[in-house]
Amino acid sequence: MRNIVLIGMPASGKSTVGVLLAKTLGIGFCDTDLLIQQRERRLLQQIIDEDGIEAFLDAERDAILSLDCSDTVIATGGSAVFRAEAMQKLKANGVVVFLDVPLGEVQKRLQNIKTRGVAAKKGESVADIYQERLPLYRTYADITVCAHPGTPEDAVGELLSALQKNGTIDTLHV
Repeated sequence: MRNIVLIGMPASGKSTVGVLLAKTLGIGFCDTDLLIQQRERRLLQQIIDEDGIEAFLDAERDAILSLDCSDTVIATGGSAVFRAEAMQKLKANGVVVFLDVPLGEVQKRLQNIKTRGVAAKKGESVADIYQERLPLYRTYADITVCAHPGTPEDAVGELLSALQKNGTIDTLHV
Protein backbone atom coordinates (compact mmCIF):
# COMPACT_ATOMS: atom_id res chain seq x y z
CA MET A 1 0.00 0.00 0.00
CA ARG A 2 1.13 3.53 -0.68
CA ASN A 3 1.67 5.95 2.19
CA ILE A 4 -1.26 8.06 3.30
CA VAL A 5 -0.06 11.64 3.76
CA LEU A 6 -2.14 14.04 5.83
CA ILE A 7 -1.86 17.78 5.15
CA GLY A 8 -3.81 20.69 6.58
CA MET A 9 -3.79 23.58 8.98
CA PRO A 10 -2.21 23.33 12.41
CA ALA A 11 -4.84 21.92 14.80
CA SER A 12 -6.78 20.27 11.96
CA GLY A 13 -6.26 16.87 13.59
CA LYS A 14 -3.53 15.40 11.38
CA SER A 15 -1.65 13.74 14.24
CA THR A 16 -4.73 12.57 16.14
CA VAL A 17 -6.55 11.27 13.07
CA GLY A 18 -3.29 9.85 11.70
CA VAL A 19 -2.65 7.67 14.73
CA LEU A 20 -6.23 6.38 14.70
CA LEU A 21 -6.09 5.70 10.97
CA ALA A 22 -2.78 3.83 11.28
CA LYS A 23 -4.21 1.69 14.09
CA THR A 24 -7.34 0.97 12.08
CA LEU A 25 -5.35 -0.09 9.01
CA GLY A 26 -2.60 -1.85 10.98
CA ILE A 27 0.16 0.20 9.35
CA GLY A 28 2.92 2.53 10.55
CA PHE A 29 2.62 6.14 11.66
CA CYS A 30 5.07 9.03 11.33
CA ASP A 31 4.64 12.60 12.57
CA THR A 32 7.04 14.87 10.70
CA ASP A 33 6.91 17.52 13.44
CA LEU A 34 8.34 14.97 15.88
CA LEU A 35 10.90 13.90 13.29
CA ILE A 36 12.07 17.52 12.93
CA GLN A 37 12.41 17.87 16.71
CA GLN A 38 14.42 14.66 16.93
CA ARG A 39 16.72 15.66 14.07
CA GLU A 40 17.23 19.21 15.36
CA ARG A 41 17.19 18.32 19.07
CA ARG A 42 14.98 21.34 19.71
CA LEU A 43 11.30 22.15 19.89
CA LEU A 44 9.69 23.50 16.73
CA GLN A 45 9.14 26.89 18.32
CA GLN A 46 12.81 27.09 19.34
CA ILE A 47 13.88 26.48 15.74
CA ILE A 48 11.56 29.26 14.54
CA ASP A 49 12.63 31.68 17.29
CA GLU A 50 16.37 31.01 17.01
CA ASP A 51 16.84 30.39 13.27
CA GLY A 52 13.82 32.01 11.60
CA ILE A 53 10.94 30.72 9.52
CA GLU A 54 12.94 29.99 6.36
CA ALA A 55 15.42 27.83 8.28
CA PHE A 56 12.50 26.04 9.93
CA LEU A 57 10.87 25.38 6.54
CA ASP A 58 14.19 24.04 5.27
CA ALA A 59 14.50 21.75 8.32
CA GLU A 60 10.95 20.54 7.67
CA ARG A 61 11.78 19.86 4.02
CA ASP A 62 14.97 18.01 4.95
CA ALA A 63 13.14 15.85 7.47
CA ILE A 64 10.55 14.91 4.85
CA LEU A 65 13.20 14.21 2.23
CA SER A 66 14.89 11.86 4.71
CA LEU A 67 11.76 9.68 5.02
CA ASP A 68 12.08 6.16 3.70
CA CYS A 69 8.84 4.37 4.42
CA SER A 70 5.84 2.66 2.89
CA ASP A 71 2.57 1.45 4.33
CA THR A 72 2.68 4.44 6.68
CA VAL A 73 0.33 7.23 7.64
CA ILE A 74 2.39 10.43 7.59
CA ALA A 75 1.11 13.46 9.50
CA THR A 76 2.92 16.50 8.15
CA GLY A 77 3.38 19.89 9.72
CA GLY A 78 0.95 22.50 8.46
CA SER A 79 3.72 24.30 6.59
CA ALA A 80 5.06 21.30 4.63
CA VAL A 81 3.25 22.63 1.55
CA PHE A 82 5.68 25.57 1.35
CA ARG A 83 8.48 23.34 0.04
CA ALA A 84 7.68 21.80 -3.35
CA GLU A 85 10.51 19.25 -3.07
CA ALA A 86 9.00 17.89 0.13
CA MET A 87 5.54 17.60 -1.36
CA GLN A 88 6.89 15.92 -4.51
CA LYS A 89 8.64 13.34 -2.33
CA LEU A 90 5.44 12.69 -0.35
CA LYS A 91 3.30 12.40 -3.49
CA ALA A 92 5.78 10.04 -5.19
CA ASN A 93 4.85 7.16 -2.86
CA GLY A 94 1.67 8.37 -1.27
CA VAL A 95 -1.84 9.64 -1.59
CA VAL A 96 -2.12 13.15 -0.13
CA VAL A 97 -5.22 13.87 1.94
CA PHE A 98 -6.18 17.41 2.93
CA LEU A 99 -7.97 17.43 6.29
CA ASP A 100 -10.18 20.43 5.71
CA VAL A 101 -11.36 22.27 8.81
CA PRO A 102 -13.21 25.61 8.55
CA LEU A 103 -11.34 28.73 9.63
CA GLY A 104 -13.62 29.37 12.61
CA GLU A 105 -12.90 25.92 14.04
CA VAL A 106 -9.15 26.28 13.44
CA GLN A 107 -9.24 29.60 15.31
CA LYS A 108 -10.96 27.91 18.26
CA ARG A 109 -8.47 25.04 18.35
CA LEU A 110 -5.31 27.05 17.71
CA GLN A 111 -5.02 29.24 20.80
CA ASN A 112 -1.27 28.75 21.27
CA ILE A 113 0.01 30.00 17.90
CA LYS A 114 3.01 31.77 19.46
CA THR A 115 4.26 28.68 21.31
CA ARG A 116 3.06 25.74 19.22
CA GLY A 117 5.71 25.92 16.53
CA VAL A 118 3.55 27.36 13.76
CA ALA A 119 5.54 28.88 10.90
CA ALA A 120 3.96 32.32 10.96
CA LYS A 121 5.41 35.71 10.19
CA LYS A 122 5.37 38.28 12.98
CA GLY A 123 1.89 39.74 13.30
CA GLU A 124 0.21 37.11 11.13
CA SER A 125 -3.18 35.96 12.37
CA VAL A 126 -4.64 32.48 12.08
CA ALA A 127 -6.89 33.86 9.33
CA ASP A 128 -3.84 35.17 7.41
CA ILE A 129 -2.12 31.79 7.67
CA TYR A 130 -5.29 30.00 6.59
CA GLN A 131 -5.77 32.22 3.52
CA GLU A 132 -2.13 31.79 2.47
CA ARG A 133 -2.08 28.01 2.86
CA LEU A 134 -5.54 26.98 1.66
CA PRO A 135 -4.70 27.19 -2.07
CA LEU A 136 -1.56 25.10 -1.50
CA TYR A 137 -3.48 22.42 0.42
CA ARG A 138 -6.00 22.24 -2.42
CA THR A 139 -3.25 22.09 -5.04
CA TYR A 140 -1.39 19.17 -3.46
CA ALA A 141 -4.40 17.16 -2.26
CA ASP A 142 -5.41 13.99 -4.06
CA ILE A 143 -8.37 13.71 -1.68
CA THR A 144 -10.06 16.31 0.53
CA VAL A 145 -11.88 15.18 3.66
CA CYS A 146 -13.94 17.48 5.84
CA ALA A 147 -12.56 16.82 9.33
CA HIS A 148 -15.24 18.85 11.14
CA PRO A 149 -17.78 18.59 12.71
CA GLY A 150 -17.52 15.38 14.63
CA THR A 151 -14.97 13.40 16.53
CA PRO A 152 -11.57 12.22 15.32
CA GLU A 153 -13.15 8.78 14.89
CA ASP A 154 -15.75 10.34 12.57
CA ALA A 155 -12.95 11.90 10.53
CA VAL A 156 -11.24 8.49 10.29
CA GLY A 157 -14.51 7.00 8.99
CA GLU A 158 -14.77 9.73 6.34
CA LEU A 159 -11.13 9.20 5.44
CA LEU A 160 -11.51 5.42 5.11
CA SER A 161 -14.51 5.89 2.86
CA ALA A 162 -12.63 8.39 0.66
CA LEU A 163 -9.56 6.12 0.46
CA GLN A 164 -11.75 3.18 -0.59
CA LYS A 165 -13.46 5.26 -3.29
CA ASN A 166 -10.04 6.45 -4.47
CA GLY A 167 -8.77 2.87 -4.64
CA THR A 168 -5.94 3.47 -2.17
CA ILE A 169 -7.29 0.84 0.21
CA ASP A 170 -9.64 -2.02 -0.34
CA THR A 171 -12.38 -3.26 1.93
CA LEU A 172 -10.06 -6.00 3.18
CA HIS A 173 -8.05 -3.36 5.08
CA VAL A 174 -11.02 -2.21 7.14
